Amino acid sequence: MASREPDNMLSKTLVERYKIQRQLGRKAGRRTLLARDLKTQELVVVKLLIFSDEFEWQDLKLFEREAQALQMLSHPAIPRYLDYFELDLPHAKGFALVQTHIDALSLEEHVKTGRTFTSTELQQLAQGVLKVLSYLHQQHPPIIHRDLKPSNILLTNRSGNRVGEIYLVDFGSIQTVVGRGSTMTVVGTYGYMPPEQFGGRATPASDLYSLGATLIYLATGTHPADLTEDGLHIEFNQAVNLSPQFVNWLKWLTQASLKKRPASARAALQGLSTSNIVPTSSATIRQPTGSKVKLTKNPQFIEILIPPAGFSLGIGFMAIFAMVWLGFLVVWTGGAVLSGGWWFALFSIVHWSVGLALVWTILFSLFGRVRLRIDSNRVCLSHELFGMKRVRTGLRQDISKLIQTEPYYKQVKGKNGTRHVLVNPGIGLWVGTQKYEIGGNSGDSWFSASNMGVSTGGLSDPELDWLASELSDWIEMPINK
Repeated sequence: MASREPDNMLSKTLVERYKIQRQLGRKAGRRTLLARDLKTQELVVVKLLIFSDEFEWQDLKLFEREAQALQMLSHPAIPRYLDYFELDLPHAKGFALVQTHIDALSLEEHVKTGRTFTSTELQQLAQGVLKVLSYLHQQHPPIIHRDLKPSNILLTNRSGNRVGEIYLVDFGSIQTVVGRGSTMTVVGTYGYMPPEQFGGRATPASDLYSLGATLIYLATGTHPADLTEDGLHIEFNQAVNLSPQFVNWLKWLTQASLKKRPASARAALQGLSTSNIVPTSSATIRQPTGSKVKLTKNPQFIEILIPPAGFSLGIGFMAIFAMVWLGFLVVWTGGAVLSGGWWFALFSIVHWSVGLALVWTILFSLFGRVRLRIDSNRVCLSHELFGMKRVRTGLRQDISKLIQTEPYYKQVKGKNGTRHVLVNPGIGLWVGTQKYEIGGNSGDSWFSASNMGVSTGGLSDPELDWLASELSDWIEMPINK
């Protein structure tokens, strides 16, 4: 093995492709460099493991494990694997891992620049990191980060009331095997490590402790180790101005006893709600007896298939109105054509479109189906009628809120003035700026029937409670009423 590292590393172009720009970090036997990919002209991060006098084979094991994990992972908040090669320079031998570069400051750097975080921003940070941890912990086998701390969480694009986009980096300490009786290397950072990691043991709940300690650091500006009593409990109550509920939630995450912490990121997310930030146990809501809704749920996707709403008094009135309306249009248009009034006949196209929309609404209520499917990447809401589909799609990562609405009246303006229309309860899933809704008055069907007070959603209150609970459980997001 080479005994020293080169002094002119920053002037190198590795494997005739990666032109080093500057050094981002350095540890014994490791360097993290910013480079430009001469093939794509994109900035990338090159992590080097260099053989030296301090080299240990465990370092190579962790380095290779990081490369393998990044190859397998695909998440917008995690750096993407690009390349892996052997480093063979005159004074440096080892291996190099290339990954995408994220142009953002770490939470540690944000704090050093004087930025402080409100309670709302801390909750948004917690939610964002928990979503990433949930993704990692659901891998087969689970991936445990083991070194979650302010310097390994990046934050960028702060806007309005949003804390910004969150990224989790540095997978050099991950554990991919959870087993008993095996010897684990002690990795992590003092102050952010839970007690069990000092014994070489880590579970998904270990990452939750590190997240809690990170949030406490952001709230207090004090390193968690300086707030720890008896080497176990982090005492931060007097140093923060947070709600008692949020304080209790942070204490839940940072319990010294592994058994007293939330068992998973999903459980932690369920306890993190803007209206009630307390540890909660989600009671299982079963499908109501007699419900014809089909639910398919597994680790890969959740799919809800809602059958036709069927005939109702409102649909009956709508059918009578549609027949009268269309009959009138037939006479109107026929008379206009026979009298040579083609421009007048063309004007009636607007009225025909309304009539046909009414027909579609009636047919959809009687024969149409609504299908909501969410997988690891996409959200898809489709309305299916006689083999035809109206489809809306979005990205799973853009899901920001799950809402279950109660019945309410809304104002509808018309030619005869403003009137109040009853809006039936439903479930709304906000994906970016778009709302994907099932139930309610229109069910987002072929034509909005809410102006006529007609329900085409076809879901009862117990079914809505059940489906909202299932969606909340799968997407790991609390229900907002």
